Amino acid sequence: MIINFVINGIQAMADIRDRPRELLIEFRRGENGNVIVAVQDSGTGIDPANADRLFDAFFTTKPDGMGMGLSICRSIIEAHGGRVWASNNAGHGAIFQFSLPSIDESALTGEAAPFFAEGA
Repeated sequence: MIINFVINGIQAMADIRDRPRELLIEFRRGENGNVIVAVQDSGTGIDPANADRLFDAFFTTKPDGMGMGLSICRSIIEAHGGRVWASNNAGHGAIFQFSLPSIDESALTGEAAPFFAEGA
């Protein structure tokens, strides 16, 4: 997911000549404990006419695009209990984000979660 968002951001900035090209990757914990990953670029932004179709299969704004990357990302993220969304920045460019449930400490320590305990 992150690589796809980064490549898309780089491509969105390819024709930018009047301002710095900036790509920011941010990882943070959401209010509900989910992990949120955001990739922000200073490119051309999202055309409002396309906003509702960005994650649809076979939809692309690229001359040589297949329209599969964001659709596959959405399928994988949703299959893991997460969600994905995109919006325009206040200034220039767009921000693509996804959230995934965080794992609990038992997954990190290798201890069984309570519902897998022996005798359950």
